[in-house]
Amino acid sequence: MSDQIYSISKLKTQNSKLSIAILGAGAWGMALANLAAANGHRVRVWSRQGPQTLEAVLQNAQIVLSAISMKGVSNVTSQVHSYPLSPETIFVTATKGLDPETRCTPSQIWQTAFPDHAVVVLSGPNLSKEIELRLPAATVVASNIPTAAQLVQLVFSSHLFRVYTNPDPLGVELGGTLKNVIAIASGVCDGLQLGTNAKAALVTRGLTEMVRIGNLWGANTETFYGLSGLGDLLATCNSPLSRNYQVGYQLAGGKTLTEILANLQGTAEGVNTCRVLVQIAQQQNIAMPITEQVYRLLQSEVSPQQALDELMLRNIKPEYNY
Repeated sequence: MSDQIYSISKLKTQNSKLSIAILGAGAWGMALANLAAANGHRVRVWSRQGPQTLEAVLQNAQIVLSAISMKGVSNVTSQVHSYPLSPETIFVTATKGLDPETRCTPSQIWQTAFPDHAVVVLSGPNLSKEIELRLPAATVVASNIPTAAQLVQLVFSSHLFRVYTNPDPLGVELGGTLKNVIAIASGVCDGLQLGTNAKAALVTRGLTEMVRIGNLWGANTETFYGLSGLGDLLATCNSPLSRNYQVGYQLAGGKTLTEILANLQGTAEGVNTCRVLVQIAQQQNIAMPITEQVYRLLQSEVSPQQALDELMLRNIKPEYNY
């Protein structure tokens, strides 16, 4: 790994134009592809329906960025593993979710498949449509190898897209993953027209749940108060552009989950993430009342109003357990 760190550092110093493979041609993958291309890098994009083969897109790639949905990560990782790559190739994951079978994060799946490669997590309050419209935004790249994160920072940074580094890849990744469940709850809150007070309380207590389970996994608390945690939470809990928010909003309007997902453009990762979180919370005896009610709502066990009533009628308690 020391040779790899040296090579990454040399590339960073030279500020070379790199060969980048983007896996996933959805809105997020294309937004990132355009950001890298605008900085002069050689970008190739792969999708299952695209004209280029995975092997061709990966050829001589110095950075492989995955922006595919969670359900496809394991399969695509296995495919990538069958092709020759330089030992210096950096993997970047921009997927937000948890594997329903293994409960692994995307970066854990990539790192297991490529243990000798640097893996970088990219996450933040990044609504693809706004980036496509060239509105200003910021994000975070995190890795256990600082030079790898710094190189990825250079690749995507611009006057419209500010990229920060962070040494806590697990926390950065979990922030982007866990907030999707709270975004569903926020959509319900707005759909029921519960007001600003209720929304503020929901988001704040939702952040508490994110920190609680993130700490269990070993993530740093302060990471959840940064762009990939609180920042992403604020963005997805307040924007109709968020698919997870739309799921909650439409549930509050009386639509069924099946009906909503059938007409949704893209994947609402919070739906699957919620189930995994509830399983973990129950096994570890972690209090996650908002997540639990979102899960019950998704399972049609309660109505939006019943979920609200159960949250509001819980036993009173201190805000923090000192």
